[in-house]
Amino acid sequence: MGVHRTMNQGRRNEALAVMVMLVAVGFVAGPRLARADDAAQPCRIVVVDKENGWPVPLVELRTTNQVRFVTDNAGVIAMDAAELMGQDVWFGVHGHGYGVKKDGFGYRGVRLVPKAGETIKVEVERSIVAKRIGRLTGAGLFGESQKLGDEKDWRDAPLVGCDSVQNAVYGGKMFWAWGDTTFARYPLGAFHMTSATTAVRPFDSFQPPLRPKFDYFLDERRLPRGVAKMPGEGPTWLTGYVALPDAKGKERLVAYYRKIKPPLEIYEAGLCVWNDEEKSFEHVKTVWEKSSGKPPPELNAEGHPAFWKDGDGKRWLLLGNPLPRVRLEATFEAWLDVEKWETLRPQQSLVAAGADRKVVPHSGSIAWNAFRGRWVTVFMEKFGKPSAFGELWYAEADSPLGPWGPAVKVLSHGNYTFYNPRLHPEFTADDSPVLLFEGTYSMQFADRPQPTPRYDYNQILYRLDLDDAALKPARASGD
Repeated sequence: MGVHRTMNQGRRNEALAVMVMLVAVGFVAGPRLARADDAAQPCRIVVVDKENGWPVPLVELRTTNQVRFVTDNAGVIAMDAAELMGQDVWFGVHGHGYGVKKDGFGYRGVRLVPKAGETIKVEVERSIVAKRIGRLTGAGLFGESQKLGDEKDWRDAPLVGCDSVQNAVYGGKMFWAWGDTTFARYPLGAFHMTSATTAVRPFDSFQPPLRPKFDYFLDERRLPRGVAKMPGEGPTWLTGYVALPDAKGKERLVAYYRKIKPPLEIYEAGLCVWNDEEKSFEHVKTVWEKSSGKPPPELNAEGHPAFWKDGDGKRWLLLGNPLPRVRLEATFEAWLDVEKWETLRPQQSLVAAGADRKVVPHSGSIAWNAFRGRWVTVFMEKFGKPSAFGELWYAEADSPLGPWGPAVKVLSHGNYTFYNPRLHPEFTADDSPVLLFEGTYSMQFADRPQPTPRYDYNQILYRLDLDDAALKPARASGD
């Protein structure tokens, strides 16, 4: 027994010695410390607009085994699937208005041979009128580029999602406020309107890549905080966000607040004013409570501001979403006197240009446009196709009170939502042919789509070139 045990031990020692040698020369896999030069570099894929060469954010390349890659604000993908390197790979192309032609079998995609450390350019064609400039909010704006060693100095904001923007020019700055905000640390983030400021014209260029830099109002943890926590349970949402002069000529930043309880029920509404010292909104008055049994006031629908001088030279504040629903004198004192606000009845639908059908607006905003010499609007269609809440239209009018139309579709989404679009006329010179707008890109209210990594529940900026022939039908006269 002792001899047999000794012989077996000897064979085990020999086998172990051979195994150690094979591992050392790389014939047998074994645990070892990873080195930086062991990891293969990703393949850089750059997606560009064939028309102008601009990088295109939010284009998804999807393999036949459902590996998904999405371009960042620089139009870049770091393709790092090691099992696909060095061989023909079919990538389906999905871009919400940017894509490639169908092949003989009806597939829209490209066949690439990704190789570590190399660069491949993919050209896509734009089928929408609006041009996508980039994502404004959230983390990983240049996440793919940074994997490749680019954009090393870029720092994302400390949040991953922002919903539905309100804007106002106040104190020489652009004030931004978002309905709700999510962080990386937990699904529920900050409520009561997170906020930030930028320059009134925050961008030097209106083409990708977009580099938004917000100066957020932060809490003690250095996270964006709510700036409008009104008394009562549940989140506070603001609407009618605007700066108005008071009787002494002092500028006042004001808003109409609403208190929300699950699921999305408004139970209180009122007025609040920005406090410069506290850097937050403070309660002024409650104008409606559900417990009163009275119907909610007209402005309970979300509203964006626009200033208008009538034929007599009187300056009015118009509030609507998208078309004006409320009119009041453009002063702080008139704003405080809710009983004197005038209710407007905007048209319920617009004629679609070149089609025998009507378009029902759901949300959006209006602005005067000097280049067109008319009032313009971008709005989301109610129950549009192919996306119920992802089809956006452009229209014009001689007066902000209408009539509006015909309407031209400028943006479309396949089974995804793009709601609460907001025009940004302040970003450009008065006579500029460029019109900018943003909206919330979200899987909500769509038919169980796959959420787009990093982009979902965030704001995306688009551009319309008002000299584009595609917008000519918006002029009813056809000139």
